Amino acid sequence: MTPQMDRIYLDNAATTTVRPEAVAAMLPLLGGGYNPSSLHAEGRAARAALDDARETVARVLGAAPREIVFTGGGSESDVTAIVGAARALAARGRHVVTSAIEHHAVLHAADVLERDGWRVTRLPVDRRGLVDPQEFAAALEPQTTVASVMLANNEIGVVQPVAELAALARARGVVFHTDAVQAAGWLPLAVDALGVDLLSLSGHKFNGPKGVGILYVRRGTPLEPLIVGGGQEHGLRAGTEDVAGIVGLAAALRLAEAERPATAPRVAALRDRLQTGILAAFPDALVNGAATPRLPNNLSVAFAGLPSDALLIRLDLDGIAASAGSACAAGSLEPSHVTAALGLDEERRLGVIRFSLGRQTSAEEIDEVLRRLPRAVSDVRSPLSV
Repeated sequence: MTPQMDRIYLDNAATTTVRPEAVAAMLPLLGGGYNPSSLHAEGRAARAALDDARETVARVLGAAPREIVFTGGGSESDVTAIVGAARALAARGRHVVTSAIEHHAVLHAADVLERDGWRVTRLPVDRRGLVDPQEFAAALEPQTTVASVMLANNEIGVVQPVAELAALARARGVVFHTDAVQAAGWLPLAVDALGVDLLSLSGHKFNGPKGVGILYVRRGTPLEPLIVGGGQEHGLRAGTEDVAGIVGLAAALRLAEAERPATAPRVAALRDRLQTGILAAFPDALVNGAATPRLPNNLSVAFAGLPSDALLIRLDLDGIAASAGSACAAGSLEPSHVTAALGLDEERRLGVIRFSLGRQTSAEEIDEVLRRLPRAVSDVRSPLSV
C-alpha cells in the first residue's frame, strides 16, 4: 500500500479540510462558548461574534445581514427553502419545478411535497447536463409557486444558467431557489446578480467546519420554518446557534471569496491538465459536461467497461482518494441519477469517476495521479478480460 504521507486527496466535492484560519477563529469560542440569546455579558459576547459572522457572510453574498439564516448544513438549507416556501405559499398554488439532476436533498424535499399533495415537475437536462430555459419557462404554470435549480452540479460540475432561469421565475411571480453548495470559492455568489430569492451553502464545502450551513432568504420571501421551538435566526430556524462553527464558516467563506480570483483559474488549469492526461491515456474515456461551463475543480470521467467501485478501491490502495459521484449516495449499487439524466449508456454510467480538486491541490499531485492511474485501470481491467 502507498504510505499515508503519499496520499492524494481528490474528493473535495464531498468535503474539504478545515483551513487553519477557520480553526483559529473557532478556538476561542469552543471552550467558553455561551448562548447568544442570553442577556448577561457572556451571552452578549456570543451574540456579538454571531452578528459579526452574519455580517461577513452578508458581505460575500451582497445581502443584508437579516437575510442570512444559519442552519445545520446544506441539506437543511435546501429542504427549508423548498418545503418552507412551498408551504408558506400553499394558498396560491401547489406546484413546484426542479431539475432531474439536483442534489438528493432537493429531490427528496420535492418527494415530501408530492406525498403531501403538491405536483412536482422534474425537468430533464440535455446531454451536456443543462436545463433548457425555454423548457423551464414552459413548465411554469399559474399554480407554480417555487422553482429550484442548482447553480453547479455536485457530480459533473456543470454550471446552470441560474440568472436566466431566476429572471423567468421572477417574471411569473415564482420564488426561485438555488443550491449553490458546490459553488462557494469557485463562482461568484452575488445574490442580486443571480436574481435568486433563496440560496443554500454548506461550510464544509469551502474549508469550513461540518454541521453548519447558510440559507439566504431575500427580504419579503414567504418561508415557513421547519424547525420550531424558539425565535432564533429571525424566527426561521429554532435552536441555540453553534457560534463557534458559524464563526469558522464565516472566516472560511470570506477567505474563499477573497482568494477566488487567483485560486479558481489556477485549479481550472490543473483540472484541464488532469483531463488532457486521462484522455491521452484512455481515448475511449468520456468527460461528462465537457462542452459546458463547469466548476474549475470538477472532472467527471466515464470509463467504458470499467466498474467505478473496483477502480475506486484500487485507486485508494494506490493512495488516491476520489469518488464515483455524490458522497450522499455512497454505497449505492445503482448508477447515479445525474449520469442517467445525461443519457449515458449503462456501461459508461457504471464507470464514472469524479476527481474534485481543492485549493491545496498541486501540479505535482496531478502528475502523480496521471502516473499511477494507468496501472490501476490495467489491474482492474485485467480480470475482466480473463
